[in-house]
Amino acid sequence: MKLQVALDGFKLDDAVKFVRKIYDFIDIIEIGTPLIIDEGMHAVRRMKKEFPAKEILADPKIMDGGYHEAEMPFQAGADYCTVLGVAEDNTIKESLKAAQDNGGKLVVDTLQIQNLASRVKEIEAIGVHIISVHTGFDQQQMGRTPLRDLQIVKEHTKSIGVSVAGGINSKTIEQYIALEPDIVIMGGGLQNAEDPVEEARIVKEALQRHEKLKGGGTQ
Repeated sequence: MKLQVALDGFKLDDAVKFVRKIYDFIDIIEIGTPLIIDEGMHAVRRMKKEFPAKEILADPKIMDGGYHEAEMPFQAGADYCTVLGVAEDNTIKESLKAAQDNGGKLVVDTLQIQNLASRVKEIEAIGVHIISVHTGFDQQQMGRTPLRDLQIVKEHTKSIGVSVAGGINSKTIEQYIALEPDIVIMGGGLQNAEDPVEEARIVKEALQRHEKLKGGGTQ
């Protein structure tokens, strides 16, 4: 399992400083949607330059213009790019083509998908690389978590990669690990922690401990 840090509520220089603090415990650096809106592809290029050994995910949440909008982050150095699962199938397919043409991976975000069980089957059939189970910030404010959605996605997909995001922290991590996502995403759970470095360490060690117990796998 990999640990992904979502950089949403930062200015770019502060985001770079934050990554340096938790560098040893993270695998993927996510350029969050607010940071992309603020800085554009410059943020992707900067993170790739600063942290060449880490994977970079750009989170534009593409809804239309799939090929063109996905091509930009991949050409800027992103390893992953996101498209919304509520987008037209052709938008997802064109985003996937951009990923394939640039050696990257496409991530489909589950925000606002109404019939999750059936839609994730359709998304997997398109051939995307990862489904990202995501409970957004505004939904979290109403008390929702991504736990049930993660269960549904795991039950209704066969071989696609799965990531999960939405208010996860060191107190809740074991619930998510039990469902074996490939990637755990933390944003506010790290940014707002009293000690972000210690929080990242605890979560990363929990992921590694699970991998060892089941006999290896992605670290």
